[in-house]
Amino acid sequence: MYLEEFQSGKYVSQYKHKSFIPEKINHSWNWENQEINVLFEEASRGLGGLNSYTKIVPNIDLFIQMHIVKEANISSKIEGTRTNLDEVLLSKENIKPQKRDDWQEVNNYIRALKYAINELGKLPVSNRLIKKTHKILLTNVRGKHKSPGKFRKSQNWIGGSSLKDAVYIPPPDDYIGEYMSDLEKFIHNDSIKVPHLIKIAIIHYQFETIHPFLDGNGRIGRLLIILYLISNNLLDKPSLYLSDFFEKNRASYYDALSRVRESNDLIHWIKFFLNGVIETTSKGRDTFEGILKLQDEVSNKINSLGRRAGNAKKIIDLFYMNPLMTINDLAKKDLNIHKRTIRNIVKELIKLDLIKEHGNRRKNKLYFFKKYFKLFL
Repeated sequence: MYLEEFQSGKYVSQYKHKSFIPEKINHSWNWENQEINVLFEEASRGLGGLNSYTKIVPNIDLFIQMHIVKEANISSKIEGTRTNLDEVLLSKENIKPQKRDDWQEVNNYIRALKYAINELGKLPVSNRLIKKTHKILLTNVRGKHKSPGKFRKSQNWIGGSSLKDAVYIPPPDDYIGEYMSDLEKFIHNDSIKVPHLIKIAIIHYQFETIHPFLDGNGRIGRLLIILYLISNNLLDKPSLYLSDFFEKNRASYYDALSRVRESNDLIHWIKFFLNGVIETTSKGRDTFEGILKLQDEVSNKINSLGRRAGNAKKIIDLFYMNPLMTINDLAKKDLNIHKRTIRNIVKELIKLDLIKEHGNRRKNKLYFFKKYFKLFL
């Protein structure tokens, strides 16, 4: 099928409303639009460049944690959470009671993404893995009563207060199994010669159009992008936070998805998606450049501490994973360093202008690796 000839689906009358029944996607795809080829080439080059940093940055796993935190926070923000990036880094008891629900949703996303990536060694990207990841996402949060880990058994909708004034009504629940099976087959159909970035753009559109869960579809759909890229070796680590582009262009993001259903304009969506990859990979490369420069600065300063340099490195490595911590947070880690020594080294790191006190706490003070944190803003 040519993208230019794509018919997205049709609306079918239900009781007092119309549901959208999408076109299935497990078939060949072609296109004549040359702009897609140009954007695809630039996006592929950008993604390859971003991934190369995960191979050359020393101790890369120290820095991937913040990439995951940022993606989780922004993806959740698209769905309405109001947790700032620095708040996500705090332990739950340090979060104001009125913000704990939002904090929990973001941290569930972090847990879900880490779980899913680890499971890729055992399971392919599949409906089984998607359901397991969804269950983690909705555990003990506001969507906990909306069938975590299970495809919906009732009609849902997007926008509006009910089916009567909904912006979009996905297919009825009795279509979900059939359409998610088609999506899964498309993910693994190697006989379809479509570049992976084009393929995951189509997959993301289709997933959001099916809307298979009662809640969490947007977050799972965006998480699916990362899983697909890792499983197909386009990314070694979850270093792409594409949700940042979607959030900053939220109206255009929703409009691009809607235009496919309303005007059969899949080409517009794929261009939007590829532009997102181009912009996000460029920012990601800048972040890694900043990390490399900061690493050199930190290493030079820590080496000035003489015999304390080894312990100081252990502590600063923890700040790379979480740039906002207390002495108690550090003491709970497996550092094999006495708490008093940790406190003394933190004082030295403050003198070296590497970390600083955060806020006005008199007890259980927070310490902030601000130079590093700012690389992710």
